[in-house]
Amino acid sequence: MSTISKISETRQDAPRAISGQGMDRVVARKAPLGRKLAYAAGAVLAAGVAWLLLGLITGGRSLSINAQRIMVSEVTLGTFEDFIPLRGRLVPSSTVYLDAIEGGRVEQVFVEDGTVVAAGDPIAVLSNTNLQLEVLSREAAVTEQLNNMRTIELQLEQNRLSHKRNLVEIDYQITRLGRSIERQEDLASKNLVSQSTLDELRDELTYYRNRREVTLESQATDARMQEQQLHQLRAANDQLEAGLAFARKNLDDLRVRAPVSGKLSGFDIEIGQSISRGERLGQVDDPEGFKLNVKIDEFYLGRVDLEQKARVEHNGRPLDLRVTKIYPQVNTGQFEVDMAFEDNPAGLRRGQTLQVELTLGDNSDAVLIPNGSFYQETGGSWIFVVTPDGSEAVKRTVRLGRRNTDYIEVLDGLEPGEKVVTSPYTSYVGMDRLVLGAD
Repeated sequence: MSTISKISETRQDAPRAISGQGMDRVVARKAPLGRKLAYAAGAVLAAGVAWLLLGLITGGRSLSINAQRIMVSEVTLGTFEDFIPLRGRLVPSSTVYLDAIEGGRVEQVFVEDGTVVAAGDPIAVLSNTNLQLEVLSREAAVTEQLNNMRTIELQLEQNRLSHKRNLVEIDYQITRLGRSIERQEDLASKNLVSQSTLDELRDELTYYRNRREVTLESQATDARMQEQQLHQLRAANDQLEAGLAFARKNLDDLRVRAPVSGKLSGFDIEIGQSISRGERLGQVDDPEGFKLNVKIDEFYLGRVDLEQKARVEHNGRPLDLRVTKIYPQVNTGQFEVDMAFEDNPAGLRRGQTLQVELTLGDNSDAVLIPNGSFYQETGGSWIFVVTPDGSEAVKRTVRLGRRNTDYIEVLDGLEPGEKVVTSPYTSYVGMDRLVLGAD
């Protein structure tokens, strides 16, 4: 067999290539999207756990700050003065309000605002036509009632006299008939008059006796009924006269007078102005005495009581005060109290404001830290304590008590000699540790 024939046989025995087979390639299978997300979440969780463990190992979240930008104060042992600073406004110790009892038109004004008046001094005159007509109407009603009462009294007297005349006449007839019967009985015993004549006289005597009893009963009944009517009329007349007196007093109240002696203030009316009933015209203040009206935070409502002591400085001289009245209403987070001066000082003016120190309790020895802005962020429940080497300030839970303008009482968590950060914590609220550096 020749060489050509061998090559031909070899080609026939080899498998034939499939069309396009040279263009195909193997593609690797991709992982599902959910599996990738699970891997990513696991990585994030692992990083968070690692960060948490790192934070626990290093003592929580920390922040590096410049030590020159914070205020560090020392915990000390001293005397705590339990007081709160307040501002009070001077007001008159006594005020009597001047209100219009009856409304009307202003006819005259005698004084001006700020005038010192004496009790009973005329201040203004009002006019009220309706009130004047009402007084006239009440006077007419009283007059009519008096006339009715006098008419009843006259009728009662006339009835009394009429019954008296009837009784006189009846008594006369009874006396006359009694005598006639005696004479007729003597004649009848001698058969000089008939029995019928005697019987008629006796019947007439019985009639007048019965008539006398009825007349007496009628007289008593009429007197009782008319007396009751007269009593009712008198009571109604008394009421009318009381109403008339009240109306006349209201009419007289149109002439406004000072109720007490003092300084007239808030008085601003003009001639021709219409004043409503009950409208406030002004007030009369005590020109000599003053009291201090103070607003206090509602936090101290349970610690303020009557007769509590306070102190204020005026012209370099300390003045003692005491709480005389507590207003229970709380407005915008504050309540009001009135304080009276133990000795009324001179040189005070209404509306003047003074700085007051209200004593809430006795002085006592305590562990103290300076009062600072940190309290607003922490509420007194924790504080940053500087380590002995001064390199860090670590958050610590504490229990703080009373406060005044200078110091805060420490109840638990701090010891004298330790140092704490008392500057504002606005930027450090979420931190557990402050690393104190130079930059």
